[in-house]
Amino acid sequence: MANFRAGLLIATLGTAGWLAGCSAALPGATQNQPVGFINQTHHSDQDLWVVWQAAQRNIARQIDLNPLQRSFYNAAPDIHPGDARATHVQPRQLKVAGQLDVSSDQLLARAGLSRPDPTGLIACPQPCNVQFAAAYSFHEPEVTCYAASWEVEGDNFSEILQYEFENQILAELGYSLRWR
Repeated sequence: MANFRAGLLIATLGTAGWLAGCSAALPGATQNQPVGFINQTHHSDQDLWVVWQAAQRNIARQIDLNPLQRSFYNAAPDIHPGDARATHVQPRQLKVAGQLDVSSDQLLARAGLSRPDPTGLIACPQPCNVQFAAAYSFHEPEVTCYAASWEVEGDNFSEILQYEFENQILAELGYSLRWR
């Protein structure tokens, strides 16, 4: 499943390394926030909890810290044993929201990439180290955004969201997200 998710994200993002996902910590504390989601999707809170719990199980089973580095640079795997603490990490008012895809004209003008609309990519705001991605997460405050066109893609949407939820959990546990 992890290889599928990494492959899906790589295929989604194209072959340019700078299109990798974005995960960053912003100043602010979320520990005092109530558990739950700020759900700005077309899915129910229950649907989000199912994806969150799948992310918890994956991190508790095995941790892959460099799927993008392996795909782009043929790096050695940075795979760690699972971390059981993942099952106790809860979303703290995690905002989950779609954003309009960047248009194919904008993508061509800003990145030199030609993709049909919808592109499946959104612009990543600072402090991201990439311009575009299928989704991105910030961890303080907790937010996960995704290209709106993915929301109607069923299993693909769940896979993209699960990957970002894994990033949220890994950040809470103190892991480096540089290559995720």
